Amino acid sequence: MQEASLQGILRTILIIMLLYYGMKLVGRILFPVFFKKMVKNFEKQANQYQNNQPQPNQKVGETIVDKVPDMKETSKSVGEYVDYEEVD
Repeated sequence: MQEASLQGILRTILIIMLLYYGMKLVGRILFPVFFKKMVKNFEKQANQYQNNQPQPNQKVGETIVDKVPDMKETSKSVGEYVDYEEVD
């Protein structure tokens, strides 16, 4: 059975701390670069999508209806009328 030495424990703690702060430093440098690249790609895709949309010849204030709702017949008797009395 092996026993942990003080030197081994301190070395392990030092390595863990160096890795933690190293990753923190790298994250502060690389994350903004990565985020900016993602935003640029998103803007590029949005602009491509927007430019591919056909622009309708529409006057200011004009309303365009793309879909006409189905005109189904509704029955006149949708239910039974129940008279009610107020209770004091």
